Amino acid sequence: MGYFREATGIKGPSGFGSGNTAEQVTEGIDASRLTVIITGASGGIGAETARVLALRGAHVIIGARNLEAANNVKQSILESIPSARVDVIQIDVSSLKSVRAFANKFLAMNLPLNILINNAGIMYCPFQLSEDGVELQFATNHLGHFLLTNLLLEKMKTTAAKTGIEGRIVNLSSIAHIGPYKEGIKFDKLNDEATYNDKSAYGQSKLANILHSNELARRLKAEGANVTANSVHPGLVRTNLGRHAPIFMVILKTFTYILWKNIPQGTATSCYVAVHPSLKGVNGKYFADSNEEKTTDMARDEALARKLWDFSEELVNSK
Repeated sequence: MGYFREATGIKGPSGFGSGNTAEQVTEGIDASRLTVIITGASGGIGAETARVLALRGAHVIIGARNLEAANNVKQSILESIPSARVDVIQIDVSSLKSVRAFANKFLAMNLPLNILINNAGIMYCPFQLSEDGVELQFATNHLGHFLLTNLLLEKMKTTAAKTGIEGRIVNLSSIAHIGPYKEGIKFDKLNDEATYNDKSAYGQSKLANILHSNELARRLKAEGANVTANSVHPGLVRTNLGRHAPIFMVILKTFTYILWKNIPQGTATSCYVAVHPSLKGVNGKYFADSNEEKTTDMARDEALARKLWDFSEELVNSK
């Protein structure tokens, strides 16, 4: 039903649909008591997420690999919203060393942390290993964010306990989670170049985003923390994310042109899940077009989610 709505623009139970922008889904929301971290916010939907949440009053921390681009985003936000509170901290989520450095810098600022939006990502790139020796799409889209979330989780729990404001973690996934490798996550052959497929590897990383959210949500609920974790599909958005597969992207756009969103529309679901009051207490769900949607059976596999958590924890602790 969600992808029918995406094609037709019909609104869902939330009152919103694929045609709504981030400004529209956050209209009237006061985010002035919130501190938000957004990774990959130097362009595309990350930059628009930063702008809209700053517009609603949040203190926004832009995490980005390219400091020049990130500072340009900050300056643009300040020009349009003079009262905005925006800081920039460098992070390359494909590098565990960089993730740890980012977390240390943020924690040293002694700020509260209410919302973490794990937005940064790469798509369809040729086979490559990260500096930690991990397949690059998995390292960037999942593993770096897994570590970042774990490093900041205590700060989020403490903030929620002190302020009474629910903390929220938002993982950007994709409809591409329906197309991973046959086994879902290639635990034993994660870095095998011979069997690497750029589309399946991307699907694997997006499946991992949902599994991570679900297992994190289960753990948070079990310990009674006032923090939720959810995943989102922003939609097919006109950004440069598909630059590594230009021919494929041209073909895809030709046959799915009616589904494509502009950046303000592609940012809506992230902002909706991050700050909308109607989602208070909603945990371990997947959203598209600012409405809850179903995932594949594999993405709801609790045993697979636990296995991925243990695998990821072992990986980051070994580096």
